[in-house]
Amino acid sequence: MFQLTTLTRPVYARLTEVRRRARSDAGYTTETIVVTALLAILGLTVAGVIVAKVTAKANGIDLGG
Repeated sequence: MFQLTTLTRPVYARLTEVRRRARSDAGYTTETIVVTALLAILGLTVAGVIVAKVTAKANGIDLGG
């Protein structure tokens, strides 16, 4: 008769492998989040500088009034 352990061994081995891989990729995920956050902050800063310069230039236009 087919035993239950014959089914559970491969499932347990696969589960162990998935857990091992999940632990080894944890640093990569954190690194990706930090780099993405830094790029977002840099992008917002650049956009703020551009908006400030355009606004200053627009306010400096003499409309003859």
